[in-house]
Order: sequence, then C-alpha cells, then structure tokens
Amino acid sequence: MVTGIEVTALLIVLGVVFGAYWIVKAIKPFVWNAVIGLVVFFVAEMAFGLEVAISPLVLLIVAIGGLPGAIVVILLSVLEVAFVPAVIIAAF
Repeated sequence: MVTGIEVTALLIVLGVVFGAYWIVKAIKPFVWNAVIGLVVFFVAEMAFGLEVAISPLVLLIVAIGGLPGAIVVILLSVLEVAFVPAVIIAAF
C-alpha cells in the first residue's frame, strides 16, 4: 500500500528533476557562448598577439553576447579602453 508520504516524496523528487532539467536547458547556450568566446580569445592571442584580461565581467559579456561580445571585448582591449592585461611593476 502506497502512503501519502511516499506519493509526496515522489512528487518532490520529480519536481526537482524537472526543475534541474529546465535550469540546465536554459543555461546551456550561455555556457556554449562563453566557451566559444574563450576559444576566440585564445586564437586572437596565438594568431595576432592580442591579449585580453579574462575576468568574471568578460565571461559574462561573452556568455550573453556570444561571438559579437568577444569581438567587442577584443576591440576594447586593443584600444586600451577596458580589459587590458595588468602590468606588474617590480620595485627593486
């Protein structure tokens, strides 16, 4: 005999599983955009010597903007407006 607690537990587990599936399905494009953006940064550095300071803000821009976002970040870095790698000056 199935009790009410078992039915409730089953419904909670099903709700969590479907909720997790929905969240992963919604986040997946952003992860792909971020990975593609990082590959674009790597190729730009290897092929053209362009450096971009990778930060959480850069990843957010690339995750939302995709390839155009990566190009904008690279242009801002080249023009030294933003996302310029830090230079560490050692005082001797």
